[in-house]
Order: sequence, then C-alpha cells, then structure tokens
Amino acid sequence: MEKNENKKFVELEWVCPNCDSRNKGSKKTCENCGAPQPDNVKFQRAADEKIVTDEKSLAAAKAGADIHCGFCGTRNPGNAVTCSQCGGDLKEGKARQSGQVLQAAAPMPKAINCTNCGAENPGNARTCVKCGSPLPRAATVAASQSAPVPAQAKNAPKKKVNQWMLAGIGAFFLICCIAAVLLFAVPSKSVKGTVTDLQWQTSVPVQEIQAVNYSNKSGSAPSDAYNVSCRTDSQEVCQDKTVDQGNGFAEVVTECHTESEQYCDYTVDEWTTIQTYTLDGNDNFPVYDNPSLTSNQRTGSSAETLTVTFSVPNGQETYSPGSVTEFQQFEIGSVWTLKMNAVGGVMGVEK
Repeated sequence: MEKNENKKFVELEWVCPNCDSRNKGSKKTCENCGAPQPDNVKFQRAADEKIVTDEKSLAAAKAGADIHCGFCGTRNPGNAVTCSQCGGDLKEGKARQSGQVLQAAAPMPKAINCTNCGAENPGNARTCVKCGSPLPRAATVAASQSAPVPAQAKNAPKKKVNQWMLAGIGAFFLICCIAAVLLFAVPSKSVKGTVTDLQWQTSVPVQEIQAVNYSNKSGSAPSDAYNVSCRTDSQEVCQDKTVDQGNGFAEVVTECHTESEQYCDYTVDEWTTIQTYTLDGNDNFPVYDNPSLTSNQRTGSSAETLTVTFSVPNGQETYSPGSVTEFQQFEIGSVWTLKMNAVGGVMGVEK
C-alpha cells in the first residue's frame, strides 16, 4: 500500500500575469491566452476548492514539486527526468517552492461582472460568457464591481450594489447619534430656580471576615484558599491546514492538539458587608453613622445621596450635586440658574 494513499488534496489556481486570467493549478499554460506559466507565479487557493478524487489528478498531486526546465523554462512534473518540451536534463531545472500553508480564498460571489464588457457571469466562471475576457479573482470582485464600465458596455445588464441604501442607513445612525447628543448632552435653555428643599442620605457599610465558597472557577485557586478541590478538563482541538505542494495542488493536513483547562472549588476568607447603617436629613450638612465594631469587623467605603429641589416657573426640578462640598453651597431660598437639556433634565447649575 502506498504510504500517502489516504492523503487528501485540493487543486489550487494561478493567475496569468499576461492576461490576469485565473487557471486551474494543473494547467501549465494559460487557458485564456496560451502563455506558459512562469516559474515565479504563486499558486493560491480557489474559492470553490474540492477534495480531489480523480486518480490522474491524485497521482499529479503526490508527484512532488514541479520542476521548471533550466533550458526552456517549461513546467514539468516533479518525478520527470527530462523536459517534456526540449528534452533537457531536469537536474539543471528549478523546483518550485512548496510547503507553505495557504490562506483560504475569499468567498465565491454569486455573480461577477466582466470588467471588459460589463456582462454578469456566474460566480464560478473564469472567463466572460459574453466576450471571453478573463474574470477578476474573488478577492478583487468587490473592486471590479464598482469599477467604471467601458462606454460600449453601458447597455449590458449588470447588477449594481445599492449604494444609496447603504448611505441612507449610515446617515440614519449618524442623525440618531447627533440627536441623542443634542437632547441629553447639550444645554438648550436656562431657567431661574429657587432652592426649596435639601435632602441627603448617607450609608456606612460594616464588613466582617467570612468564609466564601467558590465553585467551578477556571484557573488555579488563590494562594490563601482552603478546602481546595481541582480537576482538569481536556479536549482535542483539530485544525485543517492547506499546504502547497508546488505542483498546482495542496495537501489538506489535519493537525490536532490537546487543550486543557483547570477548574477548582475552594473557600477563601473575604471581607463581606453584613449590614449598612444609613442616616438622612434635610439640611446641607450630611452626617455619617459611626457604628460600633467588633475585633473582626471594619467599615467599608461610605457613600451619600444628595438632592437639591428647585422651584421653577413650570413646577419643580431636582439636581444631584457631585460632592458634599458642592451640596453645601445650596441654601434654602437661594436663587440659581439651571441649565436644561432639550428633554427637561438639569445638566448643571450656577449662581
């Protein structure tokens, strides 16, 4: 049994530098203009690649990198001894580069517009059904679709991308963003307001060291954890790579490796809030509770909620100062200028 009998291959393609036509990898001359394939042309993956099953093609794929004759430049199979064109000794020839992992081709389009006559062709066509010109590669279809059509082809049927629709969608989202900024972030008017009420509420959390259990946490357990129980989950991850054989074909190689992840259950002692003490009042001097603590307790970060109520010509508005220092500037009966946004929210105040 042949060692590489079970290997899988796909046929590649190459682009003629003379006419830009796409050709199957096994073709030694351009199917459009007849020019021989130069030795510096690189193979690339086709958008419609399929696993090779034909015996003749499989044999060609397994023959090794092609050799370009050192005398006439003709491309010969890797297992050939003399040039098929001039009979020269292929020991003087140049073997094509091989072994590179090739990236996938761009997805095949549903249709391709001919850059010469504008006719629409099936996505897998290589030459135009109308004028016979080579069609662009899948990677450049987007560019060719938007390219100007020659004058003689203006009446040819063609499928256009609705650029106006795309532009309309973009403009709609831009308008929405601008409207949101104008409504909520930009002051639209100013009104006079008199302070009629002040409200504050403070909170002081009391924390205590408590045992906290964690389950199924990825990674290692913390150094101070106890009751630790870990497990490792492993799975095999496989990936297909397409490796250039230097002969118009590529081998599909499946590479697998094992990926492992550790998961742990454990317990750690952490500061945990067990009670929050609150105070409230109606002046501009917030007071914070000072709870009694045991030896294994502490107070967390205190917080406050501050609200100023204004009487305005159309009713009442409230404002939340950003700090206690700002809050203490407001006095009952004082008059301030309120900066309002378009939906009636208070954005800021000034004396």
